[in-house]
Amino acid sequence: MRILGEYLKSRLFLLVLPPLWALLLFSVFWLYALPVSVLAYALLICVVISLLFLAWDFWRWRRRHYDLQGLGAVLQVNYHQLPPARDLLEEDWQNIFLEVCEYKQQQLEEARNFGRQMTDYFTVWGHQIKTPLAALRLQLQGEPLEQVQEIESYVEMLLTYLHLEARGSDYVIRQIDLDEVVQQAARHFAPQFIRRRLRLNYQPFGVQVLSDARWLLFVLEQVLANALKYTPDGGRDNCISITLQPPLTLCVADTGIGIAPEDLARIFDKGYTGQNGRAVNSVSLPDQQKASGLGLYLCQRVCANLGHRIWAESKPDAGTTIKIALDNSERIWE
Repeated sequence: MRILGEYLKSRLFLLVLPPLWALLLFSVFWLYALPVSVLAYALLICVVISLLFLAWDFWRWRRRHYDLQGLGAVLQVNYHQLPPARDLLEEDWQNIFLEVCEYKQQQLEEARNFGRQMTDYFTVWGHQIKTPLAALRLQLQGEPLEQVQEIESYVEMLLTYLHLEARGSDYVIRQIDLDEVVQQAARHFAPQFIRRRLRLNYQPFGVQVLSDARWLLFVLEQVLANALKYTPDGGRDNCISITLQPPLTLCVADTGIGIAPEDLARIFDKGYTGQNGRAVNSVSLPDQQKASGLGLYLCQRVCANLGHRIWAESKPDAGTTIKIALDNSERIWE
């Protein structure tokens, strides 16, 4: 019914014509004093012809409507695949449409080229800066070494962000030893654990999972960096625990300041730092990185690409637990 109503609205001028023709015929018949029966016969012929024409025009208009509806998916692939124009006005509209599409395509290509150039530049920069950072690592100890590690972490975040935005697909999904990934991440932060007198509670799992070792290591390092950032130094009760919950959920728990309930649902949003991040950024703390709001966002993106699920459980002043569900992976208990 809606299609019929729209058609009638578009053909109002045709609906006005029959009454005008009837008035004209009535005037002619009245002037020549012709029989009314002849007038009725003429009007009947006009009505039948008009209805037949309207029915044909409606069928043609309706078919054109459905053709255009199905054209959307085709034009997304090739906007030149337009149906032949039926008249000069439709041809004008098609020419305007093609000109707009050509302009949009040109602008899109320029934006893509610029994006590729920027991605290439920062990728090269990120890889080149790793060399002097590696040299500094060999020469420094204590807090300066940790500062270098933080810079390396930011460089790695930049490269990961560029890779994800470029829709890269260099994932190598295979059976990996989960302990090797955890131990490599723990070794990366070992100087901080030692200097800040923080305990790491971890017992080998003896489990293999289906994942990408490099990308899973990136996620675990980001989670550990956050745990260290918000956990106070020393003390008997301050520690970070890495455990495995059944069926196959990797848990990284800290005894830090926790996360406010209103922030918990948004900590994986891009650029969101929450109350804790704003507190860290508002003062200069030597042992804490500035909150960028990108670490957990990148973790969520990487986990989604790996087929894993990541979420957080936390209460203010009661620590935070980041959980990564690996149960989509095949387990091989040793």
